[in-house]
Amino acid sequence: MRDLLELRDEIDQIDSQIVDLYERRMAISEEVAEYKIAVGKKVFDKQREVSKLETLSRKGTTPFLKHGIRELFEQIMSMSRKRQYQLLTEHGQTEKTDFKEVDHLNYKNAKIVFQGTEGAYSQLALNEYFGENADSYHVDTWRDAMEAIQNGEADYAVFPIENSSAGIVSENYDLMVEYNNYIVGEQIIRIDHALLGLPEADMDDITDIYSHPQALMQCSKYLESHRDWEKHSLKNTAMSAQKIKEDGKKNKAAIASTLTADIYGLKVLDEAIQNNKKNYTKFIIVANKKIFESRANKISISFEVPHESGSLYHKLSHFIYNGINMNKIESRPVQGKAWEYRFFVDIEGNLNDAAVQNALRGLTEETIRLKILGNYVSAEGNE
Repeated sequence: MRDLLELRDEIDQIDSQIVDLYERRMAISEEVAEYKIAVGKKVFDKQREVSKLETLSRKGTTPFLKHGIRELFEQIMSMSRKRQYQLLTEHGQTEKTDFKEVDHLNYKNAKIVFQGTEGAYSQLALNEYFGENADSYHVDTWRDAMEAIQNGEADYAVFPIENSSAGIVSENYDLMVEYNNYIVGEQIIRIDHALLGLPEADMDDITDIYSHPQALMQCSKYLESHRDWEKHSLKNTAMSAQKIKEDGKKNKAAIASTLTADIYGLKVLDEAIQNNKKNYTKFIIVANKKIFESRANKISISFEVPHESGSLYHKLSHFIYNGINMNKIESRPVQGKAWEYRFFVDIEGNLNDAAVQNALRGLTEETIRLKILGNYVSAEGNE
């Protein structure tokens, strides 16, 4: 048996050789990039890569080594492509998006739509972002709001996208892909849920609770302590308060904001009943325009990837090699495709940044149905 130090020394020598060979390979890859730049050829040649990976993996002498060789060269090829994308940018071959840069969003005479009714949290977010004197109106569903801006009936719409306690509003993620509308802004507001009943009601009277499903989730611990209450889901917290007023029954209560108590003449039976006392909801401002402010510092994208081992990792590594910070990733099922998913990613940056352009170029070539959902000013840190 050989000594451990001897074995490690031999490994060090082999590793040095691998480094030298890697540098030589990357240098040749740069020459390949120069050729592709000259003739206008795309960087990513999937058919050649698949063929080459199959050839190289067959050189392995055991199933374990075959798999390892394939994984090693998938990574090497991926890094080679990323360097080629960088060289394209260095040669001035950038791929500008069709988003238009503006100094600031134009709210003058703008009409804004939100889902729900008067007193909804979406309206509170709208007032925070556009001002309390904004020309706004409400619709029944989030889809109605999407339709309103796509059809030109409204200039902007406000949608809840994520709560710090209950997570994402999945339907609105899906709607952002379905419609040709784009995120232009972001607003975060603190959410304090209250239990609201009729003026003559007391806690002992309550048997039925009404609210939006997310609000019910956010108050799950409180509701767990009242297991005899029957829970009912409605489209909006403010609609729930409105229902309590209209039904006029002492046994019914709503979970909504204290503002809606004033609007609908209800009594606050209990306050701050949410699980997390630091409970925030993030709202997106959406328009039917591909625009972004010069100071925009956050980009949201969506894409699908081939259903292959390591596929997502290779796509996300475009951010790593371009020094881009990824803030968030979510997945949603692709309709009509069992066990296939669409990914939603938030990154830091501006569409004018060379690093962002490099990453998006690579992702555009290597993913399926990539969509830039918007470039806007992040509200995080301002809540």
